[in-house]
Amino acid sequence: MNASKLKKRIKRNWKWWKRQVGTIAICLIIATMIWWSMQISEKIQSLLNSKPQIAVETLQYLQQTEWMDQTEDDSQFLQRLNNTGKFHKVVIQKNYICGREESVIDQMSSDDIAGLLRDNPTWKGYFTADEDVWLVESIEDLSPACKQKAYISMDDKGNLTLFEGPPKQEKVLKTFFQLDINSMESALPEGVLEQLYEGIRIQDIDEYNSVISTFSDYAQEYSENVMKRAD
Repeated sequence: MNASKLKKRIKRNWKWWKRQVGTIAICLIIATMIWWSMQISEKIQSLLNSKPQIAVETLQYLQQTEWMDQTEDDSQFLQRLNNTGKFHKVVIQKNYICGREESVIDQMSSDDIAGLLRDNPTWKGYFTADEDVWLVESIEDLSPACKQKAYISMDDKGNLTLFEGPPKQEKVLKTFFQLDINSMESALPEGVLEQLYEGIRIQDIDEYNSVISTFSDYAQEYSENVMKRAD
């Protein structure tokens, strides 16, 4: 084999080895990224599972909405409904912990509305100024739409916040409490705080309660009270 052919062969082999090394390097990088992502997910899951859920009273307080305080007493509403004795436009609202759904019935008689309330004793009713009727059902769950795109993260003021979609879209659904970032940095496993910044995906009520319960230990007011007791 002359020198020219040998040189070409060496050059071809060198290019082949460069491609192989490049492919192996890319595979190693991808494998490392997948492994790191799994480690962070396991840390978050371990953290959530190790923390007991918040007392029911606390969650109920977080889940209240101001407009619910405006509903009339059941007996007063039924009495007023009976006195009108006519047809009403009815809005049936399902009020979830996260999200709402509404359906409208153009005309329903007072008797049919009263019957609907008897069949659904947990519903609340009230009249609008136009004498339309709203029937409200409170459901201790996430709405179907919320289950598909809810995230818990922090807003730009450091508040634990429920978002519709990734936090960077800034579609705030609910704000819970301000977090003590310094305490979180020193106490949380590596990578968990970064995951909170990016957003923790919430797909059901158990995950929702677990995340709120876990990070309630780092609520600003709670952390300050712990420090005062320690002093």
